[in-house]
Amino acid sequence: MITRLIGKLTFWKALGIVFILGGLVSGAARFIFGLGATTHLSDSTPWGVWIGFDVVTGVGLAAGGFTLCGIVYIFNIKRFKPIVRPTVLTAFLGYLLVVVGLMFDLGRPWAIWHAIVMWNPHSVMFEVAWCVMLYTTVLALEFSPVLLERFHLTKALKVVKAITIPLVIAGILLSMLHQSSLGSLYLIVPEKMHPFWYSPMLPVFFFVSALAVGMGMTIVESYLSARAFNKTLETPLLKDLSRMMVGVASVYVMMRFLDMLHGNKFALVGWNMESGMLALEMALFFAIPLVVHNVRFGQTRLGMFLGAMSVVLGFVTNRLNVAMTSLERYYGNVYFPSIGELFVTAAVVSAGFWIFSLAVKHLPIFVDAHEEKDMVRLTPVMRPVVEEPRTAASAQA
Repeated sequence: MITRLIGKLTFWKALGIVFILGGLVSGAARFIFGLGATTHLSDSTPWGVWIGFDVVTGVGLAAGGFTLCGIVYIFNIKRFKPIVRPTVLTAFLGYLLVVVGLMFDLGRPWAIWHAIVMWNPHSVMFEVAWCVMLYTTVLALEFSPVLLERFHLTKALKVVKAITIPLVIAGILLSMLHQSSLGSLYLIVPEKMHPFWYSPMLPVFFFVSALAVGMGMTIVESYLSARAFNKTLETPLLKDLSRMMVGVASVYVMMRFLDMLHGNKFALVGWNMESGMLALEMALFFAIPLVVHNVRFGQTRLGMFLGAMSVVLGFVTNRLNVAMTSLERYYGNVYFPSIGELFVTAAVVSAGFWIFSLAVKHLPIFVDAHEEKDMVRLTPVMRPVVEEPRTAASAQA
């Protein structure tokens, strides 16, 4: 049996197992010995990779859920419906793993429930906490039809489908609030952040960039699912999604350009780390996807995947720049996460991939638009009436 398991073990599975085991050991050490002994966090760098990547980046990477649901159910563009389920699954897992990552960073994680009963409406963190809790609940309800169909719970499925539109509207409102509010967290430190990343428009920048990366994540997960499970989305849908992704990324970059021009920030560009990191995020988020999208290779599945992956990496670079790079010059120290921090983050990401793969294998996640069957019949099935043979007497009558 052990030989059979080893035979099925691929490189990526083995790497995931190493990350998860390392994350479990590092997580246990964090809770036993505390943050100071197991991380490189300090008074000058209180927010590290667990906030910069696991939370600030993770919430943005899960933005495809409200974006696609709005396109399908609010704007009534039904051809994107096959994308909704994998996107909602990604968003749901993303928010659950954000909460898991947050538990490691909080000094007293057992007090995380305090925001429910100890209200502070003047705090941006309070608003983010409530929106994340509520939107995670909304995502659970939006994803529930997949489970209800799997176990043939038609009555409950009918109820959930009846409230789909209100759920989608609530999800869009909550997402708009907390995606932008994550940027608002940094508005209180204008003198500490590097001008490249500080702007009164940070909430808007966070929201618009989340729209673009949400579409990019959908393309990425479709390509990876096709390679791993032979389950993918139709190429025309991915092309439309890629086109919208590049369009939204263009709007975002134009907004950033105008902000830098208005604030005379281009005068700060030079041979320094901040300029290099800014150039890297702009190249990944905009320049490379734009070039790939406008060549013939960019219309293939591999080309769309590489363009979308570039947007995702550019988004991650931007969020890490905001959370860490922008503050390093002010504090005069360079933060780099400890091996324990890296293992916990890698374990969270690996767990997300593992749960997604299990869901794709055992649940109707990728449903072909031509084969999709609605388990809830809102009207009774009309059976054909079989007429009796007509006789001459009945014909005369």
